[in-house]
Amino acid sequence: MLKNKIKDIDVLCVGEVLVDFIGHQAGVQINNTRDYHRYLGGSPTNVAMNSARLGLKSVLVATVGNDGFGEYIFERLGEVGVITDFVKQVEDVPTSVIFVSRTDSTPDFIPFRKADYHITEDQISEAILSNTNIYHTTCFALSKKPAQTTILKKAAEAHRLGCKLSIDVNYAKKLWESQEEALSVIKAYCQLNPLVKVSEDDMLRLFEKELPHEDIFEFFHSQGVDTVCLTLGSKGVKLSQKGKKVIQLPAIKIDVVQDATGAGDAFWSGFLFAYIKKKPIKKCLEVALKLAALKLQNVGRLPDNINILSKLL
Repeated sequence: MLKNKIKDIDVLCVGEVLVDFIGHQAGVQINNTRDYHRYLGGSPTNVAMNSARLGLKSVLVATVGNDGFGEYIFERLGEVGVITDFVKQVEDVPTSVIFVSRTDSTPDFIPFRKADYHITEDQISEAILSNTNIYHTTCFALSKKPAQTTILKKAAEAHRLGCKLSIDVNYAKKLWESQEEALSVIKAYCQLNPLVKVSEDDMLRLFEKELPHEDIFEFFHSQGVDTVCLTLGSKGVKLSQKGKKVIQLPAIKIDVVQDATGAGDAFWSGFLFAYIKKKPIKKCLEVALKLAALKLQNVGRLPDNINILSKLL
């Protein structure tokens, strides 16, 4: 019934919603952080919120506890227009929280995972997938069952229904049973030809050595991925499309980096926004870099008091 109609949902984000406690002291690791400020976090959540604020129809599939943090999450998501009909509250399991250092590079973190991985198949119907343009998830979300099983099964269903998949391969060793399991799950998702976003730090953690960029691209292309986006921090970004010349763009210069937490999510939100708007791939990267630069200048999430679209297009 829905297959021939225009798809209403721009981005369906499936994965972790968390309460982030980001260190108030800049440039120090967690062992030296004295106090923290509370923010809404989780990579798919950030993408969902950024997308909604860019005017896209954004849906989050996630799980929270029936507690004060869960209420806070619903409030924050609702304020920016994320559709929360598929965010489930579970009893007797608290909302997940994560403590994060405030830094201008990849932050240190300590996760307390409780409700976030309790994502079940009944939260994602075929009707929703039929009505979705992009199905997005993360390595974090895939690291624990039952979320892992649900996300992989529904990704295959989404692919069959003509939905474009997306993944942020934000691998962190402390979240997984083993590196072998992580590689197996990543490869399974990559067989569905998602848009892939990775960072140099992610790849160093996953392969436990520095790989040449061409080897990183070849790994993903060999698994069935056409488009791989490799972020290089202050050095910008490289994008490889199978059979085409690699595109490289510099990062936008920033005088003072306030907080790098969520910068990768802002980047990918910008990329997906431009991709949905059918912009050329280089333009997608340019929009992504602009949104990442905007995020780096703000602690927590993107600021409320600006017209983000006027900064991007």
